[in-house]
Amino acid sequence: MQIRILGCSGGIGHGLRTTSLLIDDDILIDCGTGVGDLELDELGKIQHIFLTHGHLDHIAFIPFLADSLFDELIGNPITIHLQVETMEMLHQNIFNWKIWPDFARLPDESSPVIRYDVITPGKRLELGGRLFEAIPVSHTQPAVGYLVQSPDGGLFAFSGDTTSTDQFWHVLNTYPKLDLLFVECAYANHEVDLCQMAGHHRPATLAEDLRKLQHQPELYITHQKPGEEAQIMRQLAELLDKRQPKILQRGQVFNL
Repeated sequence: MQIRILGCSGGIGHGLRTTSLLIDDDILIDCGTGVGDLELDELGKIQHIFLTHGHLDHIAFIPFLADSLFDELIGNPITIHLQVETMEMLHQNIFNWKIWPDFARLPDESSPVIRYDVITPGKRLELGGRLFEAIPVSHTQPAVGYLVQSPDGGLFAFSGDTTSTDQFWHVLNTYPKLDLLFVECAYANHEVDLCQMAGHHRPATLAEDLRKLQHQPELYITHQKPGEEAQIMRQLAELLDKRQPKILQRGQVFNL
C-alpha cells in the first residue's frame, strides 16, 4: 500500500497545500487543495474519499473534483465516507445550489456523481484488502482520525485535526504495532489561547498526548501554521526525548 502526501500544511503559500493523502491511486483521506496538483487521469482513478471532518481546508476540492470528472462519474460515483454531521454541513453549506450544485442529486437522484456513506467511530471498512477504522478525536466539530491497515499488515494512523484526546491513543494501543503516525501540531507553544479556541495541538500538548501511545512508530508532524514550522519542530524536539519527530512534506511517498 502506498501513501502519497498531496497536502499537509495548515495554510497556503508557495509550495504549500492543505490536507490530502492519496492511498494507492483510488482513495483519498481528506480532499484539500493538494488534490489540485493531480493530473486529470490521476483524478479519474479516485473512487473513495474518507473525510476527517468538515472544515474547509479538508474538503475544499470535493466540489471541483466532482465538477471536473462529471461525465466520467455518471454511473460510477465517488463515495464519500464521513460522519453524519459532516454530511449535513456539506449539504447545507457547500452543495446547497448556492455555493455549488448538489452533486449528490446530479445528473439525477437515481444516478448521482457522488454518494455518501455515513460512518461511525469504531466502524471498520475493507476496500481492496485495505482496512480503515475511524477513531474519534477532539476538535471544534465532530471529527475522526483514521487507522489504516495495508493488505500486508502494515499499519499507519492519521490524527486529522485534534487537540488533547484519549480515545485516539487508546484505540492505537489495542493493536499489536503501529508502523507510521501522522499527527497534527498546528501552532507553536506561545499560542495557548488560540490552540484551545481552535481545537489544535501545540508542542506541549502533543508531547503530553504522545506519552499515552505505547508504540514507537515513525513520527511525522502535519498541519503546521505557515511560517511557524521551524519553531514548532524545534520545540517538539526539545520535548520528545525518545521520539524523533519529522516534518511531513508534500510529495513524500510511503510504502507499507
